[in-house]
Amino acid sequence: MTEILTIPAHDVVARVHPRPPPTEADEVAMAVGRVIDEVLAEFGHRIRSGHRWSATAIRAAATDGLDRALEEASGEVPALDRQRQAERIVEVVQAYRTSPLFGLARPKTRMILIGDRVGVYAQPDFWDGRSRIFELKSYRAIPPPPDVALQLRLFQLAYPGFEAHLVCLDRHASPVAVSSAVVPPPTDEDARATLRTAYDLGRQFGVPKVYEYLDTPIVRVPLPPDAP
Repeated sequence: MTEILTIPAHDVVARVHPRPPPTEADEVAMAVGRVIDEVLAEFGHRIRSGHRWSATAIRAAATDGLDRALEEASGEVPALDRQRQAERIVEVVQAYRTSPLFGLARPKTRMILIGDRVGVYAQPDFWDGRSRIFELKSYRAIPPPPDVALQLRLFQLAYPGFEAHLVCLDRHASPVAVSSAVVPPPTDEDARATLRTAYDLGRQFGVPKVYEYLDTPIVRVPLPPDAP
């Protein structure tokens, strides 16, 4: 059996670009972001299955999800503010219907296997199943800040030959603003630097897995130069 060390892309990003301890406002914002992801995923699944999801049902799902997420985050939010946040989530879903993401599915997680030693799990938010991958942010992230740029490079390395798109449904704008951009492929230098960073972090913080037991599409890349 062959043992490798594995690390998810989001862990690589978090370790390269650590955030300060979250404030209560940050906790609330992250909770809202998680609920948006959950509601959009459920809405997309229903659309692809040919089922309708009424505005009333979407609002109920947003409210319930927000209550759970805020309870887990220990966020103290007045009822009126919770209602406003739930309404904003409904507005994001409405904006999603007009975005390039509408009706797309979430791809299966892939692994970038670096030198048969370190595996990096990578899963963009959406894909068309053929030639394009999409990452969604519920805030304005164009041009991409450093953490988002690193995340996108990892996705591009996991999906070579795919055109990467960054789509923003900015919940902070009124009305919710939809914007998108094609992300240029990483240069050879950027790709090598990203792989070396991921490899080093995987060696330090990765979780051991048995290669033969993996059930994940794998993209093999060479070991970075001078890697131990």
